Amino acid sequence: MKVAPSILSADFGNLQRDVQEICESGCDLVHVDVMDGHFVPNLTIGPVVVSAVAKAATKPLDVHLMVENNSFFVDLFAPLKPEYISFHIESEKHPHRVIQQIRSYGIKPSIVLNPNSRPEELEYLLEFLDMVLLMSVNPGFGGQSFIDTVIPKAKKLRKMIDKINPECLIEVDGGVSDKNIQLLKEAGVDVVVAGSYVFKHKNRKEAIESLQI
Repeated sequence: MKVAPSILSADFGNLQRDVQEICESGCDLVHVDVMDGHFVPNLTIGPVVVSAVAKAATKPLDVHLMVENNSFFVDLFAPLKPEYISFHIESEKHPHRVIQQIRSYGIKPSIVLNPNSRPEELEYLLEFLDMVLLMSVNPGFGGQSFIDTVIPKAKKLRKMIDKINPECLIEVDGGVSDKNIQLLKEAGVDVVVAGSYVFKHKNRKEAIESLQI
């Protein structure tokens, strides 16, 4: 299991320190939540701050867009060369176009599904994706409780992916901890995003390792 700590739960007064610490502690990706205050009721960080994160990080960035104007934000963050850029299917009328836009930068495209969205919505997009991100909380804020219906949803998505595009990864974001990591692994999940669990743990290295099962 790959682990992508979400910097949304980091100490922004000591962001460089926290990013360096999770990288030194063995995380696989650094998850960056970008919110525009429109698609979700929260406003987070722009490319100036993420540029500082990229300089501090020794692991690839995993940028999660929670925005309405996906094409604009892809162009904004692509120069930072993240490994992945994810956007929400619920906010995009032309997802295939945005997938192509992301890939044109040499970045791996990923689509996000909110807790109430069905995996079947991606059936005709899966062959073009490198990852699908399943939200196990409602997007917008950190520290929320895990919505366990993501487990059967991940199992269904895993079957679809194995049939259409076996190289595509499944990522889960929200309320992930050592209490549910085994269930996620058994459901076929490849990557987990963990914010509060990692950054509020007394030993961040132990927290990351407890999810890398």
